[in-house]
Amino acid sequence: MQIAESSQVKKHIYAAGAVLLTIVVGLASRKYPGIFPAVFGKYPGDVLWAQMVYWILRFVFPSQSVPGLAIWALLISYADELSQLYQAAWIRHIRATTIGHLVLGSAFSWRDLLAYTVGVALCASVELFIHHLRRKDRI
Repeated sequence: MQIAESSQVKKHIYAAGAVLLTIVVGLASRKYPGIFPAVFGKYPGDVLWAQMVYWILRFVFPSQSVPGLAIWALLISYADELSQLYQAAWIRHIRATTIGHLVLGSAFSWRDLLAYTVGVALCASVELFIHHLRRKDRI
């Protein structure tokens, strides 16, 4: 039982660290666009946004499988993007604030859905690679 609890604590710690690091890099990518090659445009921020969702979910649900977590992160990210099709005055007012824009976005784009998919796929790949390394160490 203690091993399982220790594993949960480790997952919480690395997930919290991943959330914080992702937020810092994401905000930096908006403030200093030169961090990433110009050819990527605004999409590194979208990739990082979906990664933040993934890591928050990992923190909240440390026992969730990687595929399950990836599906939930994509569903949340896609729902956020699709919500941008709704443009009532009250929500445009919220989106006009800094935090509202960062969380809710402003205009729907199919390319953002692709960026979210890339971001979540990268997180899931990292976790699966780590799981692979841990299994290899046990053998």
